[in-house]
Amino acid sequence: MTLQEINTLVINGKTRVVPTAVQEALDEGIAAPEILETMIAAMDVVGERFKNNEIFVPEMLVSAKAMKKGVEVLKPHLTSGETGALGKVIIGTVAGDLHDIGKNLVAMMMESAGFEVVDLGVDVPVERFLAAYEENPDTRIIGCSALLTTTMPALEATVAAINAAPWRDKVKVMVGGAPITQAFADKIGADAYTTDAASAAKRAKELVA
Repeated sequence: MTLQEINTLVINGKTRVVPTAVQEALDEGIAAPEILETMIAAMDVVGERFKNNEIFVPEMLVSAKAMKKGVEVLKPHLTSGETGALGKVIIGTVAGDLHDIGKNLVAMMMESAGFEVVDLGVDVPVERFLAAYEENPDTRIIGCSALLTTTMPALEATVAAINAAPWRDKVKVMVGGAPITQAFADKIGADAYTTDAASAAKRAKELVA
């Protein structure tokens, strides 16, 4: 089993085949970090295709799931931290908002890009975001999502609280969601705004580079 074959299987979202392929590669003596890098590179291709409208959310989800299955096989062979080599990302949908499809997709793409994701779920109060950082002080990025126009004030309040925290200079704040714009992100003091999950993962990598 070659690395190129694994790359292609992840791109094509072959969820059932990827774990076997990864195990075969390990049996053949290919190093686990090399296999991980190959799968991350495959997800970069998927992200680009998504941004160019060559594929859509269902295909991207299937590829991310295939990658996840491959990582499960790799985990025992990686030193702790290698699967989240780029650092931790805390992610959540703000208070009053119960939408999670977009957030889940961003979380999957972040994991696929090499981050360790701490997912706080939906309807996350400001205090929970702050507490999550206190519990994970090695976090590099905090991602906040709002899918409703009515929860934009909650997003603003969340970012304001993070901006006032004593550790603010140690993290980057990313925002997103259907009603959010670059102008709104600038106004509330976020470090980055992206329109979709693929762009979010790419921007996150740039922010920690």
